[in-house]
Amino acid sequence: MDCSIVDISTLTEAQRAEAARILREALPWTDFAEPGAAEAEVALTVADEDRSGLAALDGERVLGWIGVIETYSHAWELHPLAVDPPHQRRGIGGRLVAALEERVRAAGVITLYLGTDDETDGTNLYGRELFPDVLKAAAELAPTNGHAFTFYRRHGYEVVGVMPHANGFGRPDIFMAKRIG
Repeated sequence: MDCSIVDISTLTEAQRAEAARILREALPWTDFAEPGAAEAEVALTVADEDRSGLAALDGERVLGWIGVIETYSHAWELHPLAVDPPHQRRGIGGRLVAALEERVRAAGVITLYLGTDDETDGTNLYGRELFPDVLKAAAELAPTNGHAFTFYRRHGYEVVGVMPHANGFGRPDIFMAKRIG
């Protein structure tokens, strides 16, 4: 799908409200579904000096957006990525990831990393006790019902760790990273 990629800070208030709706609807199992949480995330991405983001637009309509947090001097966190559900699987997420990688590479970042929670039985790690050999479980990671880690893997990210029970028993956070610089 043809779309333009713009800095999220250039969005109008109405477009920022659309970005919040997209975040809520694209990730309904997260805290972003709570009243005001998605709006707060968009506002924080725009206002916090350690955060920035990009949005994909079709004309004036927001199709999705991606954020980044400057967490270390040379490793930044991709957070979040959300594409409007009716427009998913059309290359918008990939275009946002590529544009963000280009932007942070230009800033001297070497590693871009992210956490992709499994709260919806998307991998074989869901519902399991991963201790005492967490790294063995991470090495055997596989999708079950579709999970975002497969999207990121297609874009060159690799699993660098797992945090067992990050979101409750059997709901791990899967950490992924990519060298971009």
